[in-house]
Amino acid sequence: MLRTPVDHRDDDAPGSFGRFGGRYVAETLMPVVLELEAGWNAAWADPDFRSDVARMLACWAGRPSALSPAPRLAQALGTAARVWLKREDLNHTGSHKINNCVGQVLLAQRLGKRRIIAETGAGQHGVATATVCAKLGLPCVVYMGAVDVARQQLNVLRMQMLGATVVPVEAGSATLKDAINEALRDWVAHPHDTHYVIGSVMGPHPYPTMVRELQRIIGAEVRHQLHAEVGKAPDALVACVGGGSNAMGLFAEFVADATVALFGVEAAGCGLHDRHAATMARGSEGVYHGMRSRVLQDDDGQLLEAHSISAGLDYPGVGPEHAWLHECGRARYLAVDDAAALAAALQLARSEGILPALESAHAFAALPEVLATLGFDRGRGEGRDVVVNLSGRGDKDMPTFAAQLLARPETP
Repeated sequence: MLRTPVDHRDDDAPGSFGRFGGRYVAETLMPVVLELEAGWNAAWADPDFRSDVARMLACWAGRPSALSPAPRLAQALGTAARVWLKREDLNHTGSHKINNCVGQVLLAQRLGKRRIIAETGAGQHGVATATVCAKLGLPCVVYMGAVDVARQQLNVLRMQMLGATVVPVEAGSATLKDAINEALRDWVAHPHDTHYVIGSVMGPHPYPTMVRELQRIIGAEVRHQLHAEVGKAPDALVACVGGGSNAMGLFAEFVADATVALFGVEAAGCGLHDRHAATMARGSEGVYHGMRSRVLQDDDGQLLEAHSISAGLDYPGVGPEHAWLHECGRARYLAVDDAAALAAALQLARSEGILPALESAHAFAALPEVLATLGFDRGRGEGRDVVVNLSGRGDKDMPTFAAQLLARPETP
């Protein structure tokens, strides 16, 4: 139940979502962040810029992405509700990440920034950034945790073939948070000619707002497509949440519509009392990576190591707008473990002929709980519609599937 107004932005605190958000950056970066804010506001108000973004997404990235019915999955789940898949896996590069990268790299060009850097976990954001840079002829450096480099070799090769320099990060847990740290250090060292393409709705203002607006096309298409199919808005939306860009892209169009239930799904890893990345379930308020949000931290405010079988959800925090949606009750956040995500990926593959990314598989793993919460389980829910964001395809995760799932003798 929504307990605070939907209009949660505070004009006196730029980039705030309730008490979350803001910008906490080094003094040397503040002029660059302010320049980015002014440049973004001017660009997004410019019909020509927005037309350029839309044209590139349509003619090159393949939008709109399909909204696919999933009747055999619905049958397997025991619901009479219609289950729909928003097919971001069909975008050029195989995920929703391309939406944000097209907009940010075009913005960088407009601002005269000729060098692009990015961080990546699962590799999909790095691939998307490298792809846009190759298209527009810009140099690209991608920071990636060494652990993720090892488990996402396909995406590392893709980035290298596209001309990007991939920098393995050995520090810390050698995963996404450490890649972000290195990218921020690079940006501090090269503030005048470099644009940092942050991959999610996180970081200092204006990034959470900017990335949300560039990803909003997901939910805007869902609204149009579902209305064309059944003449109504969805009853519920479901998406996985790491930093949270694919979920905010789906949710943003419907946040003001209280009749649409919003469900984010984070990674419970090995369990909520063991190694996990469940920031909503087990995190607390803190400041990190340029923003105030929820974070996995100890009593001294030191970041805890996150774990997920999916590299893209292996992050000890979440975007500030998600923290606000959680606190005010507008969205509900669930957590599913590694085993459930693997099982859900296999179920989707065999019911609908689609191999999802492990990140997306978390959203599918939560569907039984979502349906039960809504009262759409046990053959109920006729005439109701649930949309799941299939945020990425599973090619990149085949080594993990092979090691964890297909190699099991009992797998049929």
